[in-house]
Amino acid sequence: MDVKGVLGSISFDGEWITITKTPVGPKPAPVRIRAVDVTGTRFKAGTRLMHGYVQFVLPGSIPAGEKGGVLQAGRPPYTDPHSLSIPRKSNEAAQKLVAAVEQARS
Repeated sequence: MDVKGVLGSISFDGEWITITKTPVGPKPAPVRIRAVDVTGTRFKAGTRLMHGYVQFVLPGSIPAGEKGGVLQAGRPPYTDPHSLSIPRKSNEAAQKLVAAVEQARS
């Protein structure tokens, strides 16, 4: 199951979540998270005017808050390794991915 994001993608194979971001600077390594380690998910659907996001919350970490401003308003910063911005056309795939992760958590 794959979701194409704004600057990267998220894939889920039933056990592992892999967040791969398109590099802005040095090439970052993909972030792999076991679904059973996730304590919560945050999903905000994209609209015609603003991108949404998918974010995974891990134990002992505080989820990155939504930024303000014109270009990144309403979503976590690009540097947050556990989230990815998504365009409106990826809303349905992102909802399915979040539902699959929630099911795998329990």
